[in-house]
Amino acid sequence: MRTKRTNIFYGVDLTLVLLYLFLIAFGWMNIYAASVTEQAHEILDFGTKYGKQLLWISLSFVLIVILLFFDAKTYEKFASILYILSLSSLLGLFVFGKTINGATSWYSLGNFSLQPSEFVKFATALALARLVSDRQYDLKLVKNQVKAIVLIFLPAALITLQPDPGSALVYISFFFVLYREGLPLHFITIGAIAILLFLLTLAFGFQSVLLVCYVLLVLFILYVLLYKKKSLKFHWAKIFGLFAIVGLFLFSVDYVFNSVFEQRHRDRFNILLGKNNDTKGVGYNTNQSVLTVKSGGFSGKGFLQGDRTRGDFVPEQHTDYIFSALGEEWGFLGSSLLVLLFTAFVLRILYLAERQKTTFSRVYGYGIAAVFFFHYTINIGMVIGLFPTIGIPLPFFSYGGSALWGFTVLLFLFIKLDASRSYEL
Repeated sequence: MRTKRTNIFYGVDLTLVLLYLFLIAFGWMNIYAASVTEQAHEILDFGTKYGKQLLWISLSFVLIVILLFFDAKTYEKFASILYILSLSSLLGLFVFGKTINGATSWYSLGNFSLQPSEFVKFATALALARLVSDRQYDLKLVKNQVKAIVLIFLPAALITLQPDPGSALVYISFFFVLYREGLPLHFITIGAIAILLFLLTLAFGFQSVLLVCYVLLVLFILYVLLYKKKSLKFHWAKIFGLFAIVGLFLFSVDYVFNSVFEQRHRDRFNILLGKNNDTKGVGYNTNQSVLTVKSGGFSGKGFLQGDRTRGDFVPEQHTDYIFSALGEEWGFLGSSLLVLLFTAFVLRILYLAERQKTTFSRVYGYGIAAVFFFHYTINIGMVIGLFPTIGIPLPFFSYGGSALWGFTVLLFLFIKLDASRSYEL
């Protein structure tokens, strides 16, 4: 028993580790393709984007050893403290943060910048797992539902105020975790309706959508009064409350869109909704990204043979638009392979989550599966023009040390929790 506990690699799921290694290797190849030049092409040139990414990948292995060194119960014990520290790191940005691309989301440490929101995800997943795994916790109780919602929305709200609405949207994924643990289905239904109303408000305006919603509610009331009066109790207080909630929600959407979002965020949503067809201004990146992916055809142009990638047609292609480089050089086949790999990656996490012996480990597993699924789905959808550009990186592919380390911590904390099953009887 002692030998098992002292060997930090004992019980580690090799399938998940191999998928991780393949993804970061494939990701680095595409960063190299997107940033290499005739003047700078040496692999170990740490002054280049691909050189820095290689350095961050190397340091990730050190981080992995540190994560596996600690006992799995340590992460459960200190989950709440890590969550509080993560919120403090977000609050500190309002005083010490550095503004990059319109968002105050970074701490500047000399030549290195750190984005704390990338690490808040694992802290939130840990805190949520700790909350739900409490023996006294019952998700069917309203007070416990409120606790979970507040825990999820606190970091999301702070990130939105930076403003970085794209990163904040990731926290929606945690609601699917709560559903797995017993959250009533109507919460997911309400969430879907809220998203629909959000998009309709942006497309047709606050007043128009509010009028339609109120007309539908009045028609429903008349239907109940005329045809269902005897069989269905009618709670007027709840109906008036529903009117108020719908009105306040639509007003908040209108307010946030026009007063909190910056012009670049508004322009991106307007392009997605067809209200603005600006392919040379704000919509330039997305338009060039779509054209670059299409140019790859079925089998791609070949590694380092992407003329649009080498010609810098997509600005900052090595970051959130890295999938466009893959699409051009590896084509439909390479793009499909990546989607299959990410799908296998998420499904493997879900499989391991289901076999956990503790609620804490299972909830954390579902939490990171939801985060990874949200990231790769939204990012790829963004690159091919299905979603607006909202600044969500592609895990293990997009350039940046903060994102790479954040995703590595997310994954290997769970790998450690899963490995602990081997000696927890």
